Amino acid sequence: MAKAPRLGSAKTRLAQSLPPAAVIELYRCLLDDTMALAKSLDDVDVAIMCPASDVEDLSRAARDTIPIVAQSGDGLAAGLESVFVHFAAAGHRRIIAFNSDSPHLPAYVLKSAFQALDQCDVVVGPTHDGGYYLVGATASHPRLFTGDRMGTTNAFEALLARVRALGLSVRLTDPFYDIDVAADLMQLAAELRLAPARAPRTAVWLKEWAQAAAPLRTSTAEL
Repeated sequence: MAKAPRLGSAKTRLAQSLPPAAVIELYRCLLDDTMALAKSLDDVDVAIMCPASDVEDLSRAARDTIPIVAQSGDGLAAGLESVFVHFAAAGHRRIIAFNSDSPHLPAYVLKSAFQALDQCDVVVGPTHDGGYYLVGATASHPRLFTGDRMGTTNAFEALLARVRALGLSVRLTDPFYDIDVAADLMQLAAELRLAPARAPRTAVWLKEWAQAAAPLRTSTAEL
C-alpha cells in the first residue's frame, strides 16, 4: 500500500522535522526499498494498492516493474479491504498488506507471516507504538477494517478486537517499528549505518542528508 510521492500527501508527520522536498525524496527511497523487499520473496505476486488519483504517479515511481491497482473507496480502511478483495478474487489464499514505512523489515518476517497463514485466519505484525506494520488473511473479510485507525496508539488492539468479534483465529509476527516521526528516522539511520543493505537507497539518502545538514547545524549553533 502506498501513496504518490507528492508534497502534503506522504510522510506528513516527518514534515515537522524535514524540509518538504527532503520528505518527498526520503519517501521515494522508502518506496523503492520496500518494492525491492517485496520482490525479493520467492513465488509471491506483488502489487501496489493506492488511491485512484495516485495511480499515474506511482506507475512512474515503480517504473512499470510492479502492477499499480486503484483501491475502491477512500481512506485507509477502503485501501486495506481493496488489497484482500483484489488478491482473493485472483484465487490467492495467503494475502499480506503492508506499506512503505518499514523498508528495513527483515524478509524472514514476511516469510513467517505467509507461513502463519497456513495455520490461522489472520496474521498481524504489531509496532512498538500500538499500531501494526502488516496484516494478512486467508480471505477477504469486509468488516475486518471497519473504522480502521492504523497508525494510532490503539490501532493494534482495535484490530484484534474486530478479529475476535468475527470469530477468526490470529497469530502475531515479531514486534517492529515503522518510520513515522523523527525519532524513528534517527533509529533507522543508526541501524543502516551498520547494515546499509537492509534498505540501500534509504541508507544512501540518510548518509547524504546527514552530511548536508551538518554545516547547517554548525552555523545555527554559532549564531
